[in-house]
Formats: sequence, structure tokens, C-alpha cells
Amino acid sequence: MLALVENKMATDWKAKAEEIAASIATHAAAHDSDDSFVEEGFAALEEAGFFTALVPEELGGGGESISEICEALKIIGASCGSTALAASMHSHIVAVAAWRWKNQGAPTDGLLKRVVGEKLKLVSSGGSDSVKSAGTMEKVEGGYKLTARKAFASGSPTGDLLMTSAVYDDPTDGLTVLHFAAPLKGEGVRIEPTWRTMGMRGTGSDDVVFDGLFIPDAAIAGKRPQGQWHMLFHVISKIAFALIYSAYLGVAEGARNRALELARKRPEDALLAQLAGEMENRLLAARLAHRRMVEIAESAAPGPETTSDAMQCRTLVGQAAIDTVAKAM
Repeated sequence: MLALVENKMATDWKAKAEEIAASIATHAAAHDSDDSFVEEGFAALEEAGFFTALVPEELGGGGESISEICEALKIIGASCGSTALAASMHSHIVAVAAWRWKNQGAPTDGLLKRVVGEKLKLVSSGGSDSVKSAGTMEKVEGGYKLTARKAFASGSPTGDLLMTSAVYDDPTDGLTVLHFAAPLKGEGVRIEPTWRTMGMRGTGSDDVVFDGLFIPDAAIAGKRPQGQWHMLFHVISKIAFALIYSAYLGVAEGARNRALELARKRPEDALLAQLAGEMENRLLAARLAHRRMVEIAESAAPGPETTSDAMQCRTLVGQAAIDTVAKAM
């Protein structure tokens, strides 16, 4: 029992996140101005053990809850949105893999052990892959050759594996989507620095280009008919967006905090007070909707109703966060 208490004390992610947020705050503007990746933020997270925090203790990780990591991402997002958002992409992949291993008996333990043992950082291609997926797989001896361009791969400058999919025209089953992890370093893969945007400039959400990269048969983690909704998407929907939108909630809270700091220096004004109240209302709406997203992620069973609830909350958090920042401005 004492060991468990000591372990829990050693993983106070709220305190760790506050420390990291303070240390990287001065770097955020520089990365935003020159479109560079938030290396300091990722280095601080790695040193703190963040990238293994959601791996179950049985597999060597921190065994932290989704709610704890969501809180950490929110705190970091208030200081540097790009660090939080890029880190959330790794986090949601790990969280989904952990949930599937614990609740569905999925053979994802190998990946989770590698995250711990090899200190891997995972990247998602969800921004360019959907039910139809993108890219092609050509069957060759022992595996496949992958040809694809995956956009919005946040964290790709320092990532190790891209969790992705591509389409194989199976002679028997027709168009089939294959799911696998593709290495982000080595022959047949390159990172195209295309991320030039008006916000979140430090996420390193560049394009990953695969030109005949060999994917062995053993690397194929799953397959499904192209264009058909799969249970995997219900699991992803219930878990991933709670983590991802923690970063956006953090951005809204950071904007609100800075706006109030400035407002306190101004003379009393009825309109200013009204704007501040409207901002607080919208932030509260974002917090409440996000709280529900976390509840769904941690306790709801995957399925159509859960996915619908999660996506409704996703919309509410997004809209309220945008409104909060608009009022702050």
C-alpha cells in the first residue's frame, strides 16, 4: 500500500504540468513567429515521463487516468497551445491502445511496451485518414509497399512511429483498409515541412511522404472494408477528443487569464465588466462540456450513442473556446 501511495505522489501531473508550463512559456511566441517545432516543450515532457504516463502500470507505464492527463494538457495549453496539442496526439493513441488492451483483449500490449522501453513518440495520421483512408498498399513478398502522403501529422519532427492506414485492393475482398505503424525515419519516408498556418504554428503538423516504404506482414494490426464504419472508430471517438480538446480548452483559459490581467489595469467600466462576464460564461460552458467528454472517455461504452454524445460535446467545447478567446480579444 505504501508503494502505491509513493508512486501516486511521484506522479502529480497537475504540479508537473504547472512546472513545465512555466518553463516553456517564454518559447511559445518564438515558435509561433518562425513556424518551428516546440522542441523545449517536448523535451520537458519526455524528461517528466509524460509520454509513458497513460501506459498501464502492468506494461511498465505510469498508469495515469485520462482525466489526469487531460488536466495536464489543459494547463500546458494555457502556456503553449502547440506543445499541448502535439502532445495530445501521442496521448490519445496511447490511451486508445491501453483501453483496447484492457477492455477488448486487443494485442496492443506490444506497442505499449515499446512506447516505454524504446521511449517512442507516436504520431497520428487522423487528420488525413478517415473511413476511406488514403494512400495505397502494393503486395510484395513478405509484406507491402506503402505509397502515401499524410497531412497534419502533428509532432512529426520528433516522432518515431506514424499510426496510420492505407488502401489495399485485395483480389478476394476488394478495397480493404490496412492499419499499421509506419516508421518516421529511414529510407522510403520523408517529412515535408509544409506547416505554414495562422495558429498552432509550433505543432510540427507537417506532411509525411512515403515512397515505397516496406511494411511487413507482421506490422498489419487490423483490416476492414473501405468506407465502412468500424468499432475502432467508436473507441477513438469516445477517448481521443477529450484529450485533444484539453489543449483547446487550455488555450481559451490562457487567453482569458491574460485578458483579465490587462483589464485589471484599466479604469472601472460597465462595458468592460460585461465583456468579462460574457467571457467567463463561455469559458464555463467549455469547461462543463469538456468535463462531460472526460466522463465519456473514462466510463462510457463505445457505440453509436456514445460517439454522438462525444461529438456533440466536441462541438460545444470548440465553439465555447472560440467564443472565450473572441471575448478575451
